[in-house]
Amino acid sequence: MTGALDPGFWSAIADATVVDFGCGYGEGTIELARRGAGRVIGIDIRPEVLVPARERASRAGVADRCEFTAHAPSRLADYVVSIDAFEHFSEPAAVLKTMANTLVPGGRVIASFGPTWYHPRGGHLFSVFPWAHLLFSEAALCRWRRDFRSDGAMRFAEVEGGLNRMTIRRFERLVAESPLTLERLHLRPIRAARFLHGRWSREFLTSVVDCVLVKRATSY
Repeated sequence: MTGALDPGFWSAIADATVVDFGCGYGEGTIELARRGAGRVIGIDIRPEVLVPARERASRAGVADRCEFTAHAPSRLADYVVSIDAFEHFSEPAAVLKTMANTLVPGGRVIASFGPTWYHPRGGHLFSVFPWAHLLFSEAALCRWRRDFRSDGAMRFAEVEGGLNRMTIRRFERLVAESPLTLERLHLRPIRAARFLHGRWSREFLTSVVDCVLVKRATSY
């Protein structure tokens, strides 16, 4: 998580309430608590990851400042942190609204995610070679996947973790239509192609999207 956040973030969260949205097994939640957050609430819709997350927090000695839940928190947060998740949410527009409702007025979302859909490896598992997920149909790739995975997934959205085909343009549009506003957007290019990275190539040559979103003064 450290590499995705601005160094000034760690001083800003001192004694603050922070939500780790999509906390998984709690590694990021624990790091936030260790780095000074007053209260960290890890949220994940998969209940099976929450028990081991609580156990990890206990072993790390931060259980008194960490809470893990599958539901919206009972208290508002100063910050929401979301790392490596926006390309997986099945309903990203609803997630943005939930994040906004979780924040105090003027609160911020710190998000980092990628690769996005048009990246050479934007299909994640399905990108067996660069842009394979764009060259082959969803049905063909899911048939190939069923040779070694038995969950019966027929669509990208149905695989473990899910893939929502998030692009940079779509993300910007979703934010514009949400109760949040884009304060800062930083597109980290693929290192080998950084000299070709620009306005017209960003969808294909961006490795990671880093952004700060601010809750609007008037919520939806």
